[in-house]
Amino acid sequence: MDRRRFLGEASCAAVSAVPVVNTLLNLSLASRLAAANAPGDYRALVCLFLAGGNDSFNLLVPREPAAYAQYTTARADLALTPAELIDIQPVGLAPFAVHHRMPELAGLFSQGKAAFLANVGTLIEPVSNRAQVEARLRRLPLGLYSHSDQIEQWQTSVPQSRNGIGWAGRMADLLKDLNANQTVSMNVSLDGSNVWQTGNSTAEYAITPEGAVPLYPYQTRYQPTEDPNLQFRQIMSAAVDSQVALKYTNLLQQTFQSKRKTSLDAYKLFAEATAATTLPGNVTFPATFLGSRLRMVALTIAARAALGARRQTFFLQWGGWDHHNEVLDNQFNMLRQVSEAVGAFQQQLEALGVADAVTTFSASDFGRTLTSNGRGSDHAWGGNQFIVGGAVRGQRIFGRFPALAVNPDTGPEVNPLDAGRGRFIPTTSCDAFFAELALWLGVSRSNLPLVLPNIGNFYDATGSPPPIGFLL
Repeated sequence: MDRRRFLGEASCAAVSAVPVVNTLLNLSLASRLAAANAPGDYRALVCLFLAGGNDSFNLLVPREPAAYAQYTTARADLALTPAELIDIQPVGLAPFAVHHRMPELAGLFSQGKAAFLANVGTLIEPVSNRAQVEARLRRLPLGLYSHSDQIEQWQTSVPQSRNGIGWAGRMADLLKDLNANQTVSMNVSLDGSNVWQTGNSTAEYAITPEGAVPLYPYQTRYQPTEDPNLQFRQIMSAAVDSQVALKYTNLLQQTFQSKRKTSLDAYKLFAEATAATTLPGNVTFPATFLGSRLRMVALTIAARAALGARRQTFFLQWGGWDHHNEVLDNQFNMLRQVSEAVGAFQQQLEALGVADAVTTFSASDFGRTLTSNGRGSDHAWGGNQFIVGGAVRGQRIFGRFPALAVNPDTGPEVNPLDAGRGRFIPTTSCDAFFAELALWLGVSRSNLPLVLPNIGNFYDATGSPPPIGFLL
C-alpha cells in the first residue's frame, strides 16, 4: 500500500461524511445485487497492456487489393510486404492479414478462438470527422496523444477527467462478494499497483512471476536454529505476530496493523494455494517477460478453488512500444513474444479445462500514425486490439476497420476519419469494448453506469443486443 492510499483510508475512517456514507451504502447494495444475479461459474479477464502505444496497423492489415494498395501508399517505408504477413479470412469480410511474427495468434484466429476489434479508442462522445475535431465541436479526451493521459483513460474509461479509480476496480467493488474468500483480492496484478484494478473499496493483490510477495521478514516463523541472525529475525517475527492481535487506540496504528495483517494473511493463503498446485498438459511457456507472467496467471487460475475465487481479473503491463524509431525491427522481436506467450497461455487454459471461462484482451495507450516520420511512427488515436478465449466469437473482426487513405495537409478531405497523418478517429469507443467484457464477467446492465460512467453515450444498456458482440 502506498502512503497516499494509506492516509486516505485512515482519513475516511476518522471523518464522518454523509455523501461518502451514502455512496458506500449504494455500492454495498449494488454489490449484493450483483452477487445475487451474476452467473455462477468461474470467470476471469486478463488484460495485456502494451504500454507506449503499439503500432497496431501493422498488427492487422487489409489484404483486399485496393485496400492493401491504400495501406502501402500511406505507410510507405513502414508497410509490410506480402511475405511479412500471414493471411487470415475473417467471417463475412474481405481477406486480412496478421504480422508474420504472430503465427500463434493467427492460428487461434483461424481456429475460432480469437477475434480483433478494429479502430477502438478513448472517446467521451461519438466523433464523426476531422472537422469536428479541429473545430472542437465534440468533447475530446484530455491529453489526446499523451502517454500518461491515454494510459490512464484506457484504465479508467473516464476521458473527461483525471481519475485514480479504474473500471476493473469498480467491477471488483460490485462483484467481489461472489468470491467465497476475500483474503486475496479479486484483482491480481503482475505489475504492482495500477489504476485499472484500483476501486473505491478494493485494490489489487500484487504478485511476481515467482508468486506471492512476502513482507520480509514478517513471514518467517520461529524454528530452532543456531544462526543468531535468523534467531533475531524469528524473535522479531514472533513479536510482530503478537502485536498484530493487539487493539490499538491510535487510529493510524490500528489501520497500519490491520493492513499488515491482511497482507500477511493474503501472502500465506496465496503462497500455500499455488505451492500445492501443478499445471497439467506439459505446456512449455517461453522464458520471456510475458511468458513467465502468463504462466503465473495460469497457476493462479488453477488454484482458484483454494483461493475461494469465482471472479478474477489479471493485469500484465509490458512497456517499450513507443516506437518513434525502428518500428519494424522492434515489432519483429516484440510481437513474436506476445504471440508465443498468448499461444502457450491459451494452450494451458485448455489443459486446465477453463478455456471458455477466461478471456484475454490487449490494450495500449493509442494507435500510431499511419504515416512514417522517417524512422518510425508517432502518437495517434484509434488502434486495433485482439481478444482471445473460448467464449470469443472467433475468426471475426469487430468494429469498423477504417479506410487507410490519408488526408493531404491542404486541400479536400479524402478520409473524414483521418485527423492528420493517419491519426484515425476511433469508430468504436473503449466504453463499448469494456462494457462487453464487464457484462460477460457478471456486471448487470443496470450497474454498467457504475463501472463505465459514459456508457450511455455509446450503448443502450436497457436493450437486449450486446455492446459489440465478440463474446458468447
